[in-house]
Amino acid sequence: MTWVNDIVQGVMLGGLYALFACGLSLLFGVMKVINLAHGDLAIVAAYGAVGIVALTHMPGAWSVLLAVPIFAVVGYLVQRTLIQASLNRGVLTTLLVTFGLSVVIENALQQFWSANARTLQIGALATDHFNIGSQISIGYLDLVILIAAVAVLLGLQYYLSYSKQGRLIRAVADDREAAQLCGADYRHIFGIAAAIAFGTVALAGTAYGMYTSFYPSSGSSGFLVLFAFEAVVIGGLGSLWGTLLGGIALGVVQSIGGQIGSTDQVIAGQLLFLVVLAAMPQGITGFRRAA
Repeated sequence: MTWVNDIVQGVMLGGLYALFACGLSLLFGVMKVINLAHGDLAIVAAYGAVGIVALTHMPGAWSVLLAVPIFAVVGYLVQRTLIQASLNRGVLTTLLVTFGLSVVIENALQQFWSANARTLQIGALATDHFNIGSQISIGYLDLVILIAAVAVLLGLQYYLSYSKQGRLIRAVADDREAAQLCGADYRHIFGIAAAIAFGTVALAGTAYGMYTSFYPSSGSSGFLVLFAFEAVVIGGLGSLWGTLLGGIALGVVQSIGGQIGSTDQVIAGQLLFLVVLAAMPQGITGFRRAA
């Protein structure tokens, strides 16, 4: 039963990875942008949630209701100005711009919030759990994060498949010039996609703030963003369902590796990443589509 519990914990951890990776997958799938500031933006959202709680005195868990729409607006504005300007100059320029944005964000956070670690307080939800049998223990917060990840990915998949705006996003992602000839303003469509991606970043950042403590450099020095990138690659670039599968697969393998040895958790995940790159360069969903 210990192994079963490890797999369950890995699935829960994979939900957090998938939530972090959702915005990465969407930005790359639509605009072919690799956002190196993704982790720092998530930490900004976590600090923003702490600030919202301090100003409004609302429960920590409810701060996400303000953080997500605020970040969605910020995402639209950042895309229409900074990211679009870099896209006009070339894809490699976006790497430099987002890297510079990461450095600016990290130093600004340290300047205004200091280097002290903080946590988004949510009371008993952070520590309470329930048991299945005598060996399996599931934390309520872990379960909520997993449900949120599945709900976000399911909602985005439905939105992109069946809504008019979603079909426009897919059309622009497939062929920008053809969509523009049909009357679509691809810059506005890119802005909407960025708004959605930044909203998911805010959701992931606040979830991370509830999950553990954070500090200004958590977005770039922590392993979580690296794992999010790996989840996107393992699942398949540009695939939302692949992102969920990649996050869960990475979480399960890491959890099993931690059971083998305390130092093997990260190594197990990296080995999975390398095996997928060698055997299925297009990721799990890409390999299935090709087959």
